[in-house]
Amino acid sequence: QVHLVESGGGLVQAGGSLTVSCIVSGRFDGIIAMGWYRQDPGKQRDLVAKITASDKTTYADSVKGRFTISRDNARNTVDLQMNSLIPEDTSVYYCAAYISLGGRWDTYWGQGTQVTVST
Repeated sequence: QVHLVESGGGLVQAGGSLTVSCIVSGRFDGIIAMGWYRQDPGKQRDLVAKITASDKTTYADSVKGRFTISRDNARNTVDLQMNSLIPEDTSVYYCAAYISLGGRWDTYWGQGTQVTVST
């Protein structure tokens, strides 16, 4: 079993900062990439940022320059530092990990954490 647990969501004023964190636990062979997605009700889940095991990062255009993703390979954690938040960043944020287990590669998801940016 692989488990992803997010923490750090909440309410913040526009212009403020917030960090969401995720830890991966359980039995697996390796984590090739980790990332953060967000999803609004009735809409698709969109990539916010992702990071590979070699620390190559990818960001959605809407968050470039404001968000920073980082990972700790020893602790199997990934953080998303969010600065200069705007109301449009309000969403449920999901942690994702692309994991190898028994020769298979699959994407695992956390339960989601709400981030609300007030005006």
